[in-house]
This record gives sequence, C-alpha cells and structure tokens, in this order.
Amino acid sequence: MGLDINAKKMMKNAFRISKVRGETASRVRIPGGLIDAKSLVKVTEIAEKYGNGQIFLTNRQGIEIPGIKWEDVDAVKEELQSIIEAIGTNQVDDETGYPASGTRNVVACPGARLCPFGCYDTTELARKMEDVIFPNNRHVKIAFTGCSNDCAKVRMDDIGIIGMTEPQYDPDRCIGCEQCVKWCKKRSVGALSMLNGKVKRDEDLCIGCGVCVHYCPTRAWTRSKEHYFRVVLMGRTGKVNPRLAEDFARWIDEESILKMGHNLYAYIEEYISKDAPNGKEHVGYIVDRTGFETFYEYLMKDVTPGPKAEIATTMYWGGKRYDRSNNLK
Repeated sequence: MGLDINAKKMMKNAFRISKVRGETASRVRIPGGLIDAKSLVKVTEIAEKYGNGQIFLTNRQGIEIPGIKWEDVDAVKEELQSIIEAIGTNQVDDETGYPASGTRNVVACPGARLCPFGCYDTTELARKMEDVIFPNNRHVKIAFTGCSNDCAKVRMDDIGIIGMTEPQYDPDRCIGCEQCVKWCKKRSVGALSMLNGKVKRDEDLCIGCGVCVHYCPTRAWTRSKEHYFRVVLMGRTGKVNPRLAEDFARWIDEESILKMGHNLYAYIEEYISKDAPNGKEHVGYIVDRTGFETFYEYLMKDVTPGPKAEIATTMYWGGKRYDRSNNLK
C-alpha cells in the first residue's frame, strides 16, 4: 500500500502523520476535558506498549500517543475502543475509520464541578454538544467556560459559550455590608450600587458573572435556578486574518445553544468549498465568503430563545491592523 493511501487512512482514524518515517501518533479526544483514572491508565499502557513511552497533552484537552509504528495502527485502534466507550465519545468504527477522533475536541473549563465561580456544569453541556455534532471531521472549534473569567479562552473558537446567572436578591437577608458592591466593582463591571440601605442592580450593565453571590456573607444573593449563557462567534487562529470572537447573544438558554451547534454543521455542508483540501475548510472562512446574513439564517433555524435573550442580527469582526508608517524607529 503506498504512502498516500496509508496517510489518508491514518488521518481518518485520527492518527497524525509523523516526521519520523514509519511512525504515527494516535489522537484521543476527551469531550469536556474529563477522563476517568482507569482510562488514563489505559492510555499509559498503550503508550508504553506501542508508542515511545511518551504522552502529549494537546491544547484542546485531548491526548496524543506518539511513536506508534504504522503496522501497529489496527492494534492500537482496538485497544483505544475501551477508552472511547468509557469516556462516551460519539464516534463510529467502520470502513471510514474514526472520523470523530480529530483534534478539534469540545473544550470545557472545570466549571461548577470545581470552581466556585462556575455558573453551570461545563463538562455536562460539552458532552451534550458532543452528541449533537459528532461524528464528523469538519474544521470547527467549540468551547465552554463557566463564567466571564473565560478560563477556557472561548473567544478564540468558532462558537464560545460563557456561563451566566441572573443574581437573585433577597433584601430581607441583606445587612447592608456592601461586600457585593465592593467586589462587583473590583472583580466585575460595577453593576451594583447602594440605595436607601439596600443594593440595586443595573440589569443592563450586569454580565451575570455571580461575583455578588460568591462574596455575599448572608446569602442575600443567590444564583438563578435557570442557566443562562453568552454566545460568542467566529474567533479563530490560523494563517488568514486571525481574530477574537464577537458577542452574538446573551441570556440565552441551553436548548438554543445545542440547536445552534446542530445548525452550524448543516450550514457547513451546504456552503463548504468544493475545493477544500480533504473536505476541511475553517468555518470562519465560509462565513466570510457567504456573509453573516446567510450564516444567521442557518444558525437560528428552529431556534426559539427565551424572553430574556438578546441576540445580534448583524455582526462585524475585526482583524489584523498595522501602523504602516515608514517613519517608525
């Protein structure tokens, strides 16, 4: 079998083509960034048995096992199956390989499972999105972060989801200590103020970060039962005009986000360039080509946001800017 045929087959099965002839690296996605200890031990066993004894942790919370010989690819695939099943990645093993095992893993910060500022269970929602969008091998990056601190750096992704909460205020529990006012000013946007001994929240300014909830000593502030989210769109790295994602929606619900994820892939299938190498084109380039209006129509199909949702119907992205003066020293 020639090199080109082998290379194509291995890439479909999420094996990276190595600089070392005859060797490859296996890619293992970990949706939401959470893996059980038993599966991690299995990764170690594969690395020692078939690889060079090393494990690389990718930027997108995946794992690469380098140093695998080409002739061992099928054996490694078989041993990876128990990890795939334990983690719950949504992919298939057929004649096309593992088309869902690519490096574009759905990323999530630890969220409410660990962080006191997390507004929701990021891993759980990341895995729900996993079930919606995979298996596929399109060039899309989606990330979830628990609050506006954005530890997951979601503004560098095609779709970024930022957790929000609508702070609930009980004036009867408030003692007027102004801790929430002070910390909202220090660690957030200064949306709180004192009025006649009680706290007033500027609803337009509030970003739903939950800082007031965290610092209130009497639980006068609590998180809303409903989970809300801010959605940012079309951030990207890469060679052509890298940029940060811009705000698209806020106070939007979970169901709407999952539908957007599904619709995004329908849009790609319709408008991806027929000349795209290996069927891969960065979705941001497609949006640039078709225009935002077309993208918006696909993205919002059958999406019915709640009454609090605020959505941008027009978006503009910045890009690289340089001072081209020849007088710079």
